[in-house]
Amino acid sequence: MRLTACLLVIVTLCLSAGPSAATGLQVVPPGNRHAEQPGIPGASVRRTKAGRTSFDAKYEKVRDLLASDRALVGKIKAIASAYGIAPIHMIGAIVGEHTYNVDAYDRLQAYYVKAAAYAGNSFQFGYDGETVAEFVERPQFAACAGKKGSYALWSCRERVWDSEFRGRTLGGRTFPNNRFSAVFFQPFFAGQTFGLGQINPLTALMLTDKVSRVSGYPRLDANDAASVYEAIMDPDVSLAYMAASIRHSIDAYRSIAGMDIANNPGLTATLYNVGNPEARAAALAAKNQGGEVHWPEENYYGWLVNNKLAELEALL
Repeated sequence: MRLTACLLVIVTLCLSAGPSAATGLQVVPPGNRHAEQPGIPGASVRRTKAGRTSFDAKYEKVRDLLASDRALVGKIKAIASAYGIAPIHMIGAIVGEHTYNVDAYDRLQAYYVKAAAYAGNSFQFGYDGETVAEFVERPQFAACAGKKGSYALWSCRERVWDSEFRGRTLGGRTFPNNRFSAVFFQPFFAGQTFGLGQINPLTALMLTDKVSRVSGYPRLDANDAASVYEAIMDPDVSLAYMAASIRHSIDAYRSIAGMDIANNPGLTATLYNVGNPEARAAALAAKNQGGEVHWPEENYYGWLVNNKLAELEALL
């Protein structure tokens, strides 16, 4: 309880400070903190073996796709500029996703074709006969009603799920001990992320305000699941959500942990992979309260990006 309270105080103080929190900002050194790659999750290993391929082969495939598709790289550069990030962060996230989570298609057009297959499909976000829109009307979510902005609203709802419902039995009904995104935002039960950017539907709902404001795409609505899937599977729109996610992680570490991670693509790739940048930044800030500087660390996914950085930067 004391640690939780401490983290909440740190987050509140740092967020209220806004841009001025950049005073005394510590620039995270480039490269990896780990000499060797951290362990790769078993699920990723099993998926890769099931596909009769290897991580090296998957890496080379997505690298070659980027090298051969200058139009795609041009889009990445333009979108990265709009969100104020270096394009290498987006390259790193794409490479990480297609090395460890999915196989890359041979050409960008295949992503458009796949996205078109979802257009007009009738499905919804929900669990056990209850839509997510109905579920978040429960009284436990009342504190979220006043949240301004899509990120604050859906982050609040995710926290309420974790604290009040996840793995609990209420009114004779037992809820799964699983993430909010996995329970309510996986109608096909065939993976939780989609498209070139491998965006989670819940992440897209969180970031929809930023993407609408910067890129001009329509705001997403949880009541229209088909539109959410179309957005995250369309390569152009997916890239905007990818950039928004990376921008959000960089901003969270600046304002909460007082650290600039903008020059370390392995760290932004790690956060793209694991999510929850605010909580992770708050935990790091609490760890650094004693005066000794602890740098954020990359995971297996971000380690690859930093390890291959010269090769990936050459794609730009």
